[in-house]
Amino acid sequence: MEALILLSFNIKLKNCIFAENLIKYTMNTNRTFTMIKPDAVANGHIGSILNDITSAGFKIIALKYTKLTAETAGEFYAVHKARPFYADLVNFMSSGPIVAAILEKDNAIEVFRALIGATNPAEAAEGTIRQKYAESIAANAVHGSDSDENAAIEGDFFFTATERF
Repeated sequence: MEALILLSFNIKLKNCIFAENLIKYTMNTNRTFTMIKPDAVANGHIGSILNDITSAGFKIIALKYTKLTAETAGEFYAVHKARPFYADLVNFMSSGPIVAAILEKDNAIEVFRALIGATNPAEAAEGTIRQKYAESIAANAVHGSDSDENAAIEGDFFFTATERF
């Protein structure tokens, strides 16, 4: 933010180490998207999962308790449309409420993927969200973006600019 203020006053910052470091500092934070899935919501794990997320140092930028229709679940998971599990995934994701969130932290994608653990909870590391709260590969408690690009797309699917803080 300070870098933008300095630039807006047309102060020439060429070869200024302070400005270079300030710009790097303001760009080091990135975001990821997550959903607490219907299985974890139904089992009463919303608070515990959000606690795990914030305890890991993530800042919640946006948060929404909602329910996907079959149509919106189909749109969200359209990338999997040709896969054999697509219909089951859409049915599962529209079976109950979810919690959608945009999270912020340095290395957000990588750190969050480590926090949630392997898709198969039987293979998830001790203490990960999926190891603690998932029931199966299909009912694996949480979704986590796999790239910065997908995090942006997925966040935009659920949240407007005015819903992010």
